[in-house]
Amino acid sequence: MTRRTSDSVPINEKMHQSLSIIGRGKLGRALAEAWNGQVQLYSREGRPSGWVLLAVPDDQIESVAEHFQGRCVHLSGSRHFPHIPCVHPLTSFNGGVSDWSDTPLAITGEVPDFVTDAFRHLGFAPFSLPAEKKALYHAAAVFTSGHAATLWLLVDKLLRDNDVHLPGRGIWPLAEKTLLNLQQYGEAGRTGPFVRNDVETIKRDTDALPESLQSLFALIGEFYEGGS
Repeated sequence: MTRRTSDSVPINEKMHQSLSIIGRGKLGRALAEAWNGQVQLYSREGRPSGWVLLAVPDDQIESVAEHFQGRCVHLSGSRHFPHIPCVHPLTSFNGGVSDWSDTPLAITGEVPDFVTDAFRHLGFAPFSLPAEKKALYHAAAVFTSGHAATLWLLVDKLLRDNDVHLPGRGIWPLAEKTLLNLQQYGEAGRTGPFVRNDVETIKRDTDALPESLQSLFALIGEFYEGGS
C-alpha cells in the first residue's frame, strides 16, 4: 500500500518548519507529490525561503547550495560536502509516489530533525552513514539497481535478437521471483548451474552466448563466494 503523509495534520504544521524542493527531476517530483503539495517544488532557478532539499545533479549541488547556505540538504548518495548535510533514499524513483515503507534513508552530516521526520512520515527508515563510506554505499547501490537493470535489459535484447520471443511478461516474472527468494531466504535463495556446480550446463550455456558475453557470464557466475 502506498504510504502518504497524513491528511489530518499538514506536514509543515507538524514540523513547524518550511521545506521546499529544488529540482524537477523524477526524485523531486515524486517527493513533492508524496507530500501532497505541502512541500513546494521549484526549478534550479527557484529561490524559496526556509529550508530546501537539493534534488539536482551531483555536479550542480555546490553551485545551487550557494544560494541556500546553512539551510539546505542535498540528496546525492555518492557525493559528500562537509558544509552540506545529506539524505539519500535507497530506492529507484520514477517521478511518482510509491510504497517506501522500510526503505533505507542514509543520513550524513547534521540533517535537521524535521527533515528526517518528513522522510520518516513517508515510510523511510533513517540510518547514519559516515561520509567515508558513501562511495562504497553508492557503488553497492549501482550494483543493485543500475547494473542489475543493465543485465536484465541485455538478456531481454539477447533473446529478441535471436528470435526467442517469450510470451506473457517475458523475463520479468523470473526477475521478480529471484528478488523475492533472495529477500526471503538470503544466500539460500540463489539458484542456477553455478550454485550447483553443474559444469556441463555452464559450458553449454557459455558456448551459446556471443563471444563478447562469455567472459562476463563466467565472471559473474564464479565471483560470489557467499558467507560474511
